[in-house]
Amino acid sequence: MPRQARSKVGILGIPFSKGQPKGGAEMGPEILRRAGLVSRIKRFDYQVVDHGDIEIESIPGDKPDGNVKNPRSVGRANKKISDKVASIVKSKELCLNLGGDHSIAIGSIHGHCRAEPGLVVVWVDAHADINTPLSSPSGNMHGMPLSLLVKELADRFSPVEGFDWCKPCIHVRDIVYIGLRDVDEGERWIIDQFGIPAYSMQEIDKMGIKEVMHHALKNLDPNGTRPIHLSFDVDGLDPTITPSTGTPVLGGLNIREGQYIMEELANTGRLSAIDIVEVNPLLGSEKDNMVTAETTISVIEKCFGSKRGGYYPASYVFPSL
Repeated sequence: MPRQARSKVGILGIPFSKGQPKGGAEMGPEILRRAGLVSRIKRFDYQVVDHGDIEIESIPGDKPDGNVKNPRSVGRANKKISDKVASIVKSKELCLNLGGDHSIAIGSIHGHCRAEPGLVVVWVDAHADINTPLSSPSGNMHGMPLSLLVKELADRFSPVEGFDWCKPCIHVRDIVYIGLRDVDEGERWIIDQFGIPAYSMQEIDKMGIKEVMHHALKNLDPNGTRPIHLSFDVDGLDPTITPSTGTPVLGGLNIREGQYIMEELANTGRLSAIDIVEVNPLLGSEKDNMVTAETTISVIEKCFGSKRGGYYPASYVFPSL
């Protein structure tokens, strides 16, 4: 398997949960670090730089902007995320973002685009998260990140308070979905209207994960040259293996399918930034949290060279007499 083009990983904690109503997602970076994520990545000959957590300032009395909840809080946090992610990627580090709810992808993708404008996005999730402020049934911004980033949707809604800094930076053709199974009507309309490649669990059951990944990567980047931004929501996996998350949906990816997705992305050698989002330890027991963290790490470490067939580092010396 080819090594990633980058030998250094920059880890960024993003303890933010105002994109949805359930407290606890801000604890995601802590639980993943405590479960050994950093040491697991270091095993694969990467130089790991932990940039710590972004300081998130709460905005008291953050009133809705129309249907959109906590717009100024989400906007301010994501401006900081964009600045930091852009800096990490420009430093030639593979940027690993530990969320946080999925609204953090606004800043992470925006910042990544500032550093590498030609990127593509692989969105692994039970949900499409491309509702506009007008189509969203809930008004929660963790269900809207892609709509604020996609150029084709810019004229479909008025500017959101707190996001004057956020100019759309990707096209619909730059996105592929894997693992969908809970998609709102407005999101389905957008996917169909613009022809966004979307592989739901129905397609995965029909085609198998190998064919899905082959078609997904070919549709997204036929020439195989563009940087990849992976945005991975743990609820893309089945809740039996990631129970500590805010919007679980039965019938998700199993651990082998999740690992295969990451292995194939690693095989491209073009992974440049990764989001891990929606781990919420307040929504599960201690056992649930341990299972969620271990499952998440066992899947994500496949992006960094972990092989199910076995692995040894470049520094390994076979024992002999």
